[in-house]
Amino acid sequence: MSPTVLSAHALTAVHPAVAVAADGDSGTSFVSPGTKDFYWPLIGGDNNWAFTRPSLVMLLSVAFLGWFFIASTRRLSVVPSKRQFLVEQVYGFVRNTIGRDVIGSKDFRRFLPLLFTLFTLVLLNNLAGIIPFVQFPTTSRIAFPIVLTLVVYVVYHAVAVKAKGGWVPYIKSMVPPGLPGWVIPLMFILELATYFVIRPVTLALRLFGNMFAGHLLLLVFIIGGEYLFIDQGIHEGNLFLGFSGILSWAFSIVMTFFELLVEFLQAFVFTILAALYLADAVSEEH
Repeated sequence: MSPTVLSAHALTAVHPAVAVAADGDSGTSFVSPGTKDFYWPLIGGDNNWAFTRPSLVMLLSVAFLGWFFIASTRRLSVVPSKRQFLVEQVYGFVRNTIGRDVIGSKDFRRFLPLLFTLFTLVLLNNLAGIIPFVQFPTTSRIAFPIVLTLVVYVVYHAVAVKAKGGWVPYIKSMVPPGLPGWVIPLMFILELATYFVIRPVTLALRLFGNMFAGHLLLLVFIIGGEYLFIDQGIHEGNLFLGFSGILSWAFSIVMTFFELLVEFLQAFVFTILAALYLADAVSEEH
């Protein structure tokens, strides 16, 4: 059975989303999870600085990835161990499918550490949404996609400025040559907005939106299923709603596998878009 359903009670026990609330007439009523359930302060409070559970998951993921890659590559062998094989496959995927194919064989190698780090970090923090007893994708908190996007943003513009020979040639390269004079100001504004606003905003929001929506959907089906089965089915004796709770849990299993695919795709999309921006930065033509 899916770990999502197996730990449904654990989820409601540790997650701030509350399955039921007091109701003077019927005893309990369902409270749907919402945006407030994505803020889990461990130290501090709502009105002050807080160290949150997503921050802890992010720090643990960084520590785990560092340990895993060092331990897996410390003793390399021609016949790889399982861990070395896994690292080589992931590295080969990022190197060949994302780096070389997108940026090009001439320039891709210097960006591999960044792309490999982005892919593995985003992937692991996405997968945290379906890991039992964690079950929270760190990237569903907008601050984390913003920080990752800022890293790409700074590297991208720094590389572009260096490749074009300075800020002035870089800004000039945003307008293709040969345009009519009256089109140039409009094109310049559009390109400026694209490079400095639209690209970073969409890169962060795409990752955040997919992880936020997916986790919220899983919460609704898991916590809603628990409410229907336990509170309405067992406690209230409503067999139809109790059976509906079982269906809700069954659907959450399907959604868990679907979410697994989305989590991988979003890590891939985030990294390949970063590679596309870097490829644009080092290209000789706009």
